[in-house]
Amino acid sequence: MPRSPARQRATGRVTLADVALAAGVSPITVSRALRGERAVDPVLVERVQAAAQKLGYVPDPAARALASKRSTHVAVLIPMLSNELFVSLLEAAQARLRAAGYQTLIGITHYDPSEEEQLLREQLMHRPAGLLVTGFDRTEATRRLITQSGVPVVHMMENSRVEGIHSVGFSQTEAAISMTRHLLERGYRRIAFAAAQLDPRTLQRQQGWRQALEAAGLYDPALEWMNPAPSSMALGGRLFQQIMGQSPAVDAVFFCNDDLAQGALLAANRLQLPVPARVAIAGFNDLTGSDLMLPTLTTVHTPLATIGDEAAGMLLKLMRGEPVEQPCVVLDYRLVVRMST
Repeated sequence: MPRSPARQRATGRVTLADVALAAGVSPITVSRALRGERAVDPVLVERVQAAAQKLGYVPDPAARALASKRSTHVAVLIPMLSNELFVSLLEAAQARLRAAGYQTLIGITHYDPSEEEQLLREQLMHRPAGLLVTGFDRTEATRRLITQSGVPVVHMMENSRVEGIHSVGFSQTEAAISMTRHLLERGYRRIAFAAAQLDPRTLQRQQGWRQALEAAGLYDPALEWMNPAPSSMALGGRLFQQIMGQSPAVDAVFFCNDDLAQGALLAANRLQLPVPARVAIAGFNDLTGSDLMLPTLTTVHTPLATIGDEAAGMLLKLMRGEPVEQPCVVLDYRLVVRMST
């Protein structure tokens, strides 16, 4: 018995030629049939599909891109997948791209510009049709790679009005100013700012908090609690306990992310410190569970899914060579006032 064409290959990968041999047609007919071109006889389409299914044929996107001179991959670089906010953004971007026939190559940078540079070098080897990146904090070498590649790129989470830059995000600084002003309007005066990770967007929130307190004549450097460790509920609890030992006492804590604030609320309960009667607690990003805490957490709702969807839509236009009327899309955030303030 002769072996099947699929097993004659050293790599074991079933090719277009294997399907063509099994179906008794030419490779170009297989290609057209699997692309759904109407010019192919329905009888031949059925034979090709049956052969492809029997052999377990999976199209090679790299070979297809080489033949058509058009890639179907989009590289997406995000800092973390363990952080819920980037999961929401990624899901929305991927859904928009997938609906347009594109696949995503996901790279996790761990907030490390040098790691981002290496990931980008690897992903450019796959000749992506486009690139989605997070923010603007990257090495000069990475910027050169992007520019020299000629690949269309859209920046997410932050905005830039520099000509030639495409971005979708919101003002981290203005959102933090809004939250701080809310706390001031509630009568709080010793408002601490507690932050982790210390990426550029966290520092922009710190800047907004500081601007609002300086405008009120209440800024004090001793109210800044900055920790470079990854953000987590456990760290939020520890930071809260340290802050509450401060003298003079604080009457409100603005955490840069909801997981920190959630940990602080749990710590306040253990320490039997009433919130907000003794101290107000506020967060940022309106993560899952913030509306279920006791008390419910005041926070800033950020348009994460919308950022992913809008950025992917903008990138699709760039990849198609279509004009982008608004290269800098500034989205709205929303202050969500709950029981913790």
